[in-house]
Parts: sequence; structure tokens; C-alpha cells
Amino acid sequence: MDLTNDIELQLFKTNGNDGASNLSHEQGTAEDDVDGAPYRIPNATERDMLLNVQNSCVDRIKRELNEVVYQKVKVWMVIIFIFVLILAVIIISLVLCSVIHEDEDENFDSSLFKVPRSFNGSFQLPNLVFTEKLSTRSSDESQTLAAHLQEKLAGLYRSSPALGRYFSEAEISAFRNGSVIADYQLTFVMPEEQQDQLRNVTLSREMVYNVFRQFLYDQEQPDESGQMTLDDYIDPISLNMCLRH
Repeated sequence: MDLTNDIELQLFKTNGNDGASNLSHEQGTAEDDVDGAPYRIPNATERDMLLNVQNSCVDRIKRELNEVVYQKVKVWMVIIFIFVLILAVIIISLVLCSVIHEDEDENFDSSLFKVPRSFNGSFQLPNLVFTEKLSTRSSDESQTLAAHLQEKLAGLYRSSPALGRYFSEAEISAFRNGSVIADYQLTFVMPEEQQDQLRNVTLSREMVYNVFRQFLYDQEQPDESGQMTLDDYIDPISLNMCLRH
């Protein structure tokens, strides 16, 4: 009788534990399964975590930038000031370098230029009518036209990068009939050390002639004021030049 009671008690405990376990498992299964899929407590996604970290970093940076350094001066103000200061230093340095820098080609001693080299030639002034006054060198009309043309020729050659340093003077020696033909003379000076090179290249007849002719072709049309310019008077085709010995 006692043995039978013990066996029944053990079975009851086992079934009780299993029942509770099974009940708990069934409840858990019933709670976890929704429409056949396991139900889990939603956790924070990786994206949400990254956003939280980024927002935290942004907030921290904002706080640091808005920290007061001195009185009402904040960190962001100091940073902007430093950038502006660096930019100003760069600009000033570039300006100073451009001012201080000297082109070696522009450094020359004109007092060493003593050897003359001259060219003679003529050109036609098709827009003018020849008069007796132009044939007289001392007349006002002749002197005025000669002075104007001499000034323009001098400006032409002085502004030339290749010939400017060597140019000395331009002279209109006479006006002749045939519409109006002007005889001119150009004088250059060069240093003794580089005579051969300059004669053959820079101050060759071809170079001096081509600079003059190209200038005539490049001139703009006369302005409304009617002021004389080289292309008003000089026909590029009529230009001729030769070396004066």
C-alpha cells in the first residue's frame, strides 16, 4: 500500500512538472506565434543606432563650437577668424611676390647701348592730297603731320616687347608727291657685346619691317573724333624699308 502511494506521488510530481513546463511552453508558443511567425520584441535597428550616434556627435560639436572663449567670443568665431586671416596672408603674399618679382629680361643698362643701327624707308598716305606746304619742311602743315607720325612710330616701337629697349628715335625726313609719300628713318641702338646676334635676329630688317607692317594691319578703324592714326594715313602695302649703311 505504501509502495503504491509512493509511485503515484512520483508520477503526480513528474506530470505536474511536465504539465507546468508544457503549459509554460504552450503559453510561450502561443504568445510567440502570430500568424505562424515567431513574435519578438522589436529591437533598435543598426540604422537607428547610427543616427543616434550621429545626432550625439552633432550635438556635441555644436556645444563645443558655441563655447565661449573670451567674453562673447565663441569658438566658431575664432575658427572663422583664423580662416580669414590665412586667406588674407595668402593674397598679400601673392601681391607682394608679383610686385617684388623682377623679370630678368627687363633688367638692362641702357647706357651700354651705344652702337647705332638705322633703317630708311617710305610709305604712302592715300587719304591725303599732296600740297606745296607739305613739300616745304618748315611749313606748319608739314611739321604737324611729321610730328604726329613720328610720335606714332615711336610709340609703336617702344611698345614692342622685342624692340622696345633698343629703339632710339623715328624721324619723318620728307613728304613727296604721289598721293602723299613720307620718307622716314628709324634708329636703334644696341650693346657692343651682342651685335652679331641682334643684327641677324632681333634688329634684322625682316623683324623691324614685320613689326611695323603687322601694326598697320592690326589698327582699329578711326574713331568718331577723326583724330589721325597710323592706319588713317599709311597703306600697309606701300610700306618699304631697307637697312641704312
